[in-house]
Amino acid sequence: MTVFSNFVAKHRKIILLLATLLLLPSFYGVVKTEINYDILTYLPEDLDSVKGQNILNNTFKSASMGMLVIENMENKDVINVKGEIEKVKGVDSVTWIDDLLDISVPKDMLPSDIKNIFYSEDSTLLMINFQDKSSSDITQNAIEDIRGIIDDKSFLSGMSAVIKDTIDLADSQTPIYVGLAVILAILILILTLESTVIPFIILLSIGYAIVYNFGSNIFLGEISYITKSLAAVLQLGVTLDYSIFLLHRFQEESKKTDNKEIAMANSIAKTASSVVGSSLTTIAGFLSIAFMELTIGKDIGIVMAKGVVLGVLSVLTILPSLILVFDKPINRFNHKTLLPEFDKLSSLVTRKYKFFIIIGLILFLPALYGQLNNDVYYNLDESLPDDLDSIVALEKLKNNFNMTTTHMAIVSDEVPDYKVYKMIEEIKNVQGIENVLTYQNFIGPGIPENFIPKEAKSNFQKDGYKQLIINSKYKAATNEENIQIKEIDQIIKNYDQKAMLTGEGVLTKDLIDIADRDFKRVNLISYLAVFIIIMLIFVSLSIPLLLILVIMLAIFINMSVPFYLNNSIPFIASIVIGSIQLGATVDYAILLTSRFKEELGNNADKFKAMQISVRESSKSIITSGLTFFASTVGVAIISNMEFISSLSTMIARGALISTTVILFILPGLLLAAESIINKTTKNWSYNTKRKGSNVNEKQ
Repeated sequence: MTVFSNFVAKHRKIILLLATLLLLPSFYGVVKTEINYDILTYLPEDLDSVKGQNILNNTFKSASMGMLVIENMENKDVINVKGEIEKVKGVDSVTWIDDLLDISVPKDMLPSDIKNIFYSEDSTLLMINFQDKSSSDITQNAIEDIRGIIDDKSFLSGMSAVIKDTIDLADSQTPIYVGLAVILAILILILTLESTVIPFIILLSIGYAIVYNFGSNIFLGEISYITKSLAAVLQLGVTLDYSIFLLHRFQEESKKTDNKEIAMANSIAKTASSVVGSSLTTIAGFLSIAFMELTIGKDIGIVMAKGVVLGVLSVLTILPSLILVFDKPINRFNHKTLLPEFDKLSSLVTRKYKFFIIIGLILFLPALYGQLNNDVYYNLDESLPDDLDSIVALEKLKNNFNMTTTHMAIVSDEVPDYKVYKMIEEIKNVQGIENVLTYQNFIGPGIPENFIPKEAKSNFQKDGYKQLIINSKYKAATNEENIQIKEIDQIIKNYDQKAMLTGEGVLTKDLIDIADRDFKRVNLISYLAVFIIIMLIFVSLSIPLLLILVIMLAIFINMSVPFYLNNSIPFIASIVIGSIQLGATVDYAILLTSRFKEELGNNADKFKAMQISVRESSKSIITSGLTFFASTVGVAIISNMEFISSLSTMIARGALISTTVILFILPGLLLAAESIINKTTKNWSYNTKRKGSNVNEKQ
């Protein structure tokens, strides 16, 4: 490490040149990395719902469907609009009444099955099948083209339209998130560090790492829009600690020598082990998310773990080079920090340690109860503003046609039509089903198939499969819809054991089932991984248990807040928040515990050792906690996407809660369990003589 640190300090300009040149391929990677806005595509491929989607996409070209509600328009004009939409690149077909019957037939004379599907008072409904999946560029461009064709009395609904609005909203707001995170982080650092210039230097070095991280995502092929929206601010928040560690060590080493190169080389050498050790817990927390069955976890986990690794490398190479190059302006604009000395805090938590332990115990059960009983939502549309075109259209579809979601059933074409007809009748009788669209329900069991136009029939039967379009008045992710889905699935499998039911509601139901399993899996892996890392750092069995219990309390408090405020949270938050908060803030607990161990080696009195530890660690812990909070709270304030805003709010709040719990409750636990720690930890530096300990305890 000495050779490495000396090289960095001596060849700082070469390092900065190489680092800057590496930005070029990184920017290319950023541009070429695809962004996935459809969460449902992250479901495992072996699910029936996903297999069904693939068949719809490959065979019927209807894995992605749009519903167009047109109000107050003559039939002949509707046909013209339909014709224009059919010409749009990316549209496979448009289904309307004229595909089945002549439009000269008056509405009042139409069979009720047909009339209820396509007409509602002054509205009519067109069903648009897209050639590709909802989130593809082809489909998204088609959505934009269709919106250019229709007027303000026409409303395009469906997952594809929702994703289009999500893309536009995310693309417009992500630069604002990052900009606000940088501004707030700089503000906190200016107030807590001794130089006005150094915050900009730190942020610049982290900026290099963020660009490298996003550029290297090209090797993943694509990342989710959630990762895109949050990765930069999260990477900024969790890697700022390491920069502060290096800066403080450099300031300390600079007091020992006037040679800045030597001071920096020593700083790198002495900081590297602690930074790498601290980063391991953060990396473990993020990598645990990658073990989700829902593959968006792999997306978030790998990108963020990679970001931490690149952040550490930046702290050990780019940041030292920048500090040395800009040493004069850094020192020229020095000022006093606004952070106070923490003598009163350290005295309080040491003297009243039993009181704070009791507070922690009192908070634990209600916090756990709140976390376990949160209201979780799974629908993408619930996270979007009500005035977006797709959400307005969804309300029109619901109000005018009593439709909210659409299921697609796929059965073998070996099932005879008379059985399909019976199947349709059974499905219609399921609670909440508005109608079923397929050619069998128009001809009846006794009418020959050749009465149906070939083009219309090909939309429902092709290449060995028959398709049923089932419209439900229930919203996806509700108990009513999930019960409905189970009933329909049982019905279609009675006629064909290999039948598949798919669509937004079915995929969302699978998402709910998987999310519940993922929550348990991710938490178990993250706690176990962090436990092992802390155990190896301290060579102890008791310390990792104590530190994880403290962070668990902070996580439970954070997760319980939405319950007691009667707020819903996105499902992804319930899975990943624990791992993010654990990995990002357990470093604070490790820092305080390490200092306590160090002071015990210098002082026989554990109370005085803790008082010194809290006083000396508080500045670093509070600075890190506040900058982590500042880097994420801006997203929570600005975002119009509830999905992103809620997740960011919980991350920002978690930073403050962890900081508070570690400074007020952890000292007491370490003091109370110190004798146990001494017996279960190798080389725990503590003199068994406790002179004056009783006096300190009473203070």
